[in-house]
Amino acid sequence: MNWTDFLTAPVIMTSLGLLFGVILAIAYHYLKVEEDPRISETEELLPGTNCGACGEPGCLPFAIKLVSGEMNPSGCTVASEDEIDNLSEFLGVDAGEQEKIVARLKCAGGKGQAFQIAEYRGFESCRAAAVISGGGKGCSWGCLGLGDCEVACTFDVIHMNDNGLPVVDVNDCTACSDCVDICPKNLFELHPVTEKLFVQCNIPLEGEAVSALCSAGCDGCEKCVADAPPGLMHMENELPVVDYNSGLFADDKLTKKAIARCPTQAIQWLEGNQFADHSEQSQRYAQY
Repeated sequence: MNWTDFLTAPVIMTSLGLLFGVILAIAYHYLKVEEDPRISETEELLPGTNCGACGEPGCLPFAIKLVSGEMNPSGCTVASEDEIDNLSEFLGVDAGEQEKIVARLKCAGGKGQAFQIAEYRGFESCRAAAVISGGGKGCSWGCLGLGDCEVACTFDVIHMNDNGLPVVDVNDCTACSDCVDICPKNLFELHPVTEKLFVQCNIPLEGEAVSALCSAGCDGCEKCVADAPPGLMHMENELPVVDYNSGLFADDKLTKKAIARCPTQAIQWLEGNQFADHSEQSQRYAQY
């Protein structure tokens, strides 16, 4: 073996590397796709939280949709009015309209309503309690009250009240879905604030089986369905279901009748923050 043999392999490899490099450079030059410069500028005008409340995985994908005209600035539920106006002006498009959406909890069984069958002692986490012992409450469908949603909320708008239930500040809620994703009982739902009639229970039982677990649970009596405007509500899995697409919310006075005879106050008419003051749950609309 001579020096020529030692030099041949490196020369061949170097030549191939240079050849492929030239090919890639040429391909990049002719095949590259120019990015609209407005995309990066639009992204800079967004809040930058990457929360996903707009339905996109982050601010950059949302900026791309804005520039392409597939979405409008108001689709960002986190942005302030000034930020939305700035986006609209920069892109030369209409800001659009989007109804405010907030998180609601399908449970009213706090410390004073849900019956305890054991004392939970362990890691203060709903997910941990759900896996290990269920948290000690007799109702296995209800809120565990350990505050995972409070910790997970990106915008710090969820706080646990004295009754062990999470209170969502509807004024600042951005519908980012953090609470929806973290709750091990799947109790959070996102609703437009105009959908004020809400069932605060998730127990698929009826009668005494419910009252043995929680004094605020729906016992399946169907009085709300009977009192509501025809077509607004129906029963499903022993629980009343509100058809928000029925178009029957035009008359608040008639709609509020659905909660007047509820024996457990499981169904409520929510004007503001849910559970902000537990005494608010006792409000009746018998006058209607």
